[in-house]
Amino acid sequence: MKKVFLAICYLVIISSCKQKKGDNTDSDKTKTESEKKVSKRDYSINLTNAYSDIFFDSLQLENFIISQKLNDTLTRRMRSFYNARNFQFAWFDSKGLSYQAYNFWNLHEYYTTYSNDQSMNDKSLKNKMNFLVADENIKVRGSDKNYIKTELTLTEHFIKYLLTNYKNGEIKRKEMERFIPLKKQDALFIADSLLTKKHKDNKYYSDVNEPYKLLKVQLQKYYTIAKSNDWPIVITKSGILKKGIVAPEVSLLKKRLIISGEMPAGDTTELFNEVLDNAVRIFQKAHGLYPTGIVTTALLKELNVTALQRLKQLLINMDRMRWVFNHTDGNLIEVNIPEFIIHIYEGKKEAFNMPVVVGKEGHNTTIFTGNLNQVVFSPYWNVTPTIIAKEILPAIEKNSDYLNKNNMEQTGVDENGLPVIRQLPGPKNSLGKVKFLFPNSYNIYFHDTPAKDLFNLDKRAFSHGCIRLSDPTKMAIYLLRNQKEWTPQKINEAMNSGEEQVVRLKAAIPVLITYYTAWVDANGLLNFRGDIYRHDAELMSKMFL
Repeated sequence: MKKVFLAICYLVIISSCKQKKGDNTDSDKTKTESEKKVSKRDYSINLTNAYSDIFFDSLQLENFIISQKLNDTLTRRMRSFYNARNFQFAWFDSKGLSYQAYNFWNLHEYYTTYSNDQSMNDKSLKNKMNFLVADENIKVRGSDKNYIKTELTLTEHFIKYLLTNYKNGEIKRKEMERFIPLKKQDALFIADSLLTKKHKDNKYYSDVNEPYKLLKVQLQKYYTIAKSNDWPIVITKSGILKKGIVAPEVSLLKKRLIISGEMPAGDTTELFNEVLDNAVRIFQKAHGLYPTGIVTTALLKELNVTALQRLKQLLINMDRMRWVFNHTDGNLIEVNIPEFIIHIYEGKKEAFNMPVVVGKEGHNTTIFTGNLNQVVFSPYWNVTPTIIAKEILPAIEKNSDYLNKNNMEQTGVDENGLPVIRQLPGPKNSLGKVKFLFPNSYNIYFHDTPAKDLFNLDKRAFSHGCIRLSDPTKMAIYLLRNQKEWTPQKINEAMNSGEEQVVRLKAAIPVLITYYTAWVDANGLLNFRGDIYRHDAELMSKMFL
């Protein structure tokens, strides 16, 4: 009887153990499925290779999750996001906001201002970010709880934004985690991972972002070229190459342009012929130079930028294109700062474009998105405090009649004791005969200018930050085309009246101010431009080994 009892006890224990083992197996399966949705912590990221130079404690994230009562999806996504970064800051480094922080905040502001979704309308965050954007002398410590809270709140909003606007799986979790670079890596490795990554559902971010998709095609081409290292350097002793010349360097020039695609394959002779002349003109156009067909020192400099450097340029601009709102319908105005061109679109079709003058270095035109809603004829120019302090007051000291000679007047004194000065409407007015407003905190707008000669130059960075239009009359007529009372004749009269008049548009038009140094245009031509504000250089130093 004792043996039977012991046997029963043994069976019960074994059965219980098996059941517990089975329970653990089910639990492990559940845990494994959950873990699949969270990236493992990347301990290889450290101060020597991280994109940002400041980190925070993982416990701070857990405290934030509890205090904000985040749901399971946001909790999982945020843990995954920071595990992938080894808890380095995404939106800050020790010098202040990161490049991506400015871009995301611009996107965030436009979305919360003009969409019906108010779930991300956070007044506290807005006040904090407006302060940070305006302050150029920030010093950030990774242990500062205020910066950690702003960092984590931005990430929460970033994840919400992507989950709200890309509901069909176009942006995968791991891809989202790489919207802000994680660490310095080899450019060829980054390109290869972008080009070879396959998704089971066959959905890709490039399917919903056409400019990004077009650059990705070019990335494949330049990846192949950079990897093969077959990119001849063209040097000429004569200084200039043009049609009719016979020289050994002409053969190298042809080989170079065959590789990048401007020149058809086959001819590598030393004669600078008609075909090469056409290829050089295409290259000049693609690099923002007047198409003369003549190879100068300036053109050789562009030709001899390495394929690897161009690959890095493509990667940086693909990153920029992630931070632009997706616009496919209705009117859109886009200014690409390094291109010095304004484009006016009707849906995906370009209605027209024109040359512009943008801010010179030190007075950079800000990258942002707004809505153009006002045309101001015969405008006053309300001079900014910075220009008053740095330019006008020193000029008055030299010439007491400066204001009168420049058709200016002082209307008061500001809170800092500086005079408030404006320039009256008229032929001397720096804004010309009309300006176009899209309200923003940067005090940037489009306007006319009496300095017309600058539009004949290839590179046009001369303003204090605002954007000067080469044909403002055409812009005014176009914007007011649906307001029948504003005929071309009435517009001309208003521009020359000498009395300021504000006209509101019936329908505001989105305005994009971008900074693309590489893009594919409407004709399928890959364009490159100079890094006039050194934004590319800064990003390259942080992104690439």
